Amino acid sequence: MVRQAKAQRMLTHDQIWAALDRLAARAGLSPSGLAKRAGLDPTTFNRSKRVTADGRERWPSTESIAKALAAADASIDSFAKLIEDDGVSGRGSVPLLGFAQAGMSGAFDEAGRPSGRGWTEIALPIAEDGQVFALEISGAALTPVYRDGDIVLVSPAAPIRKGDRVVVRSKAGEMTVATLKRRTAKVLELRPLDATRAECTMAAGDVAWIARILWASQ
Repeated sequence: MVRQAKAQRMLTHDQIWAALDRLAARAGLSPSGLAKRAGLDPTTFNRSKRVTADGRERWPSTESIAKALAAADASIDSFAKLIEDDGVSGRGSVPLLGFAQAGMSGAFDEAGRPSGRGWTEIALPIAEDGQVFALEISGAALTPVYRDGDIVLVSPAAPIRKGDRVVVRSKAGEMTVATLKRRTAKVLELRPLDATRAECTMAAGDVAWIARILWASQ
């Protein structure tokens, strides 16, 4: 008797990595946050690790996937469903980018909305409008308020009041997180999150955009 082999679709590099991004998002984590929770190097699932320096695709190991599933309390069956998911129907997902990459040219449009490549997605509990995006804090520069790996949910469309924590991008590409002290037509006065640092003033003409921080994963 001749058996007819059932055609199977081969999994692609992008599908596997996208599934890991969705796994992290459903756990309320960034890819690096998931890696840390899994006991792996924080950069294990970073986008920079997905392609080698000479352009070859790098696949996640079965061990790293198994540890990620355990950390997210997910089964291999649920991971298979994430592979099949096209990512369009997920609710509560917002664009996510590392804070260190946010100052790069092309990461945002003139209105402060996500643009270009490098963005992934993360599932977060609130989203006030269609312009909300998330940034992942890296390093210790914003401690003790924000720590390495924290996620901040940001909206360039939300009203900003005195005392709000904000993200400011200068026209030169410098990213600043601070508390808004005062805003006029000519200047922006900011109070650093670190109380030991001096307050700063930016000319309004030097500001590309300012966005309010709505939520942080702490």
